[in-house]
Amino acid sequence: ASQVPRYVRVNTLKTCVDDAIDFFKRQGYSYLGKAASVEELRALSGKKFLLDLHLPELLVFPPQTDFHDNLLYTSGHIILQDKASCLPALLLSPAAGSHVIDACAAPGNKTSHLAAILKNKGRIFAFDVDTKRVATMNTMLTRAGVMGFQLAQQDFLTVDPGDPKYSQVTYILLDPSCSGSGMVNRGPGEEAAPSAERLQALAGFQRRVLSHALSFPALRRLVYSTCSLHREENEDVVWAVLRERGSAFRLVNAFPSWPCRGLAAFPGAECCLRASPAETLTHGFFVAVLERRGEGAAAPSSALAAAEENPQHQEGTEPGAASKKRRRKRQRVK
Repeated sequence: ASQVPRYVRVNTLKTCVDDAIDFFKRQGYSYLGKAASVEELRALSGKKFLLDLHLPELLVFPPQTDFHDNLLYTSGHIILQDKASCLPALLLSPAAGSHVIDACAAPGNKTSHLAAILKNKGRIFAFDVDTKRVATMNTMLTRAGVMGFQLAQQDFLTVDPGDPKYSQVTYILLDPSCSGSGMVNRGPGEEAAPSAERLQALAGFQRRVLSHALSFPALRRLVYSTCSLHREENEDVVWAVLRERGSAFRLVNAFPSWPCRGLAAFPGAECCLRASPAETLTHGFFVAVLERRGEGAAAPSSALAAAEENPQHQEGTEPGAASKKRRRKRQRVK
């Protein structure tokens, strides 16, 4: 945990990257430009920060930098979210105006990221079984300026894919309960190595919920993710469901420039992504992108294209004049 940087996702519903950079500079932080390698992130210290080398709206600060009392955080202009946790919404990449389901949504960081990618144009149906977590998520999404979302305290497995209200759902983000074995800040009493029985129970649930998600009739693109390191919860789940529904859905080669790929558990598993503290300086994570075959395929939004092309600030440069028009359209942080 002491080696993983503090990642800060700029909430583009309320501000832009350039204005957030300016704000931090006024607070005495030194901006070093866009990172060229993971090693540059590893070398961060003091009050210095970088723009991430993969994600265009992610700022990177030294490990354990605390922003919980920072005005940008308390006002919802930034989201404190691990880099790996930003991948699912980015790779789902819903087009503005789309209807999206966030199947296991609390605490809401990914939901707010989806809203930012949608530019608050569209509808998000977010589900979680825990009443308190749903209430917390409602507060968080409101603070982040998210609109057009509908929260439900409901088990996603009980949601009816045939309900007319979901007839236009073309994107689903599925981040189900898992062992959490990839989380680097686990408490001392938490189970670091779940038993084989526990893993099998989790994997069984994950297969059911993934298969259920793929049964939504208008679905075009789905992201399955976990914060687990275990093949049983990751590649094995995806492979089992693909064998069941592979005639309708295919695995997409997601984010080809990402360095860590899926384990060689089945043909094509390298299309999946993995993340780890050692290799990507993030929490341990797994992501797979499934897309409907044929005419129902989804075109990625500009958010994903921006990440792949990464036409952001070059290393050592200052925020450019191109943002001036955007600044007039966004709420400026004073």
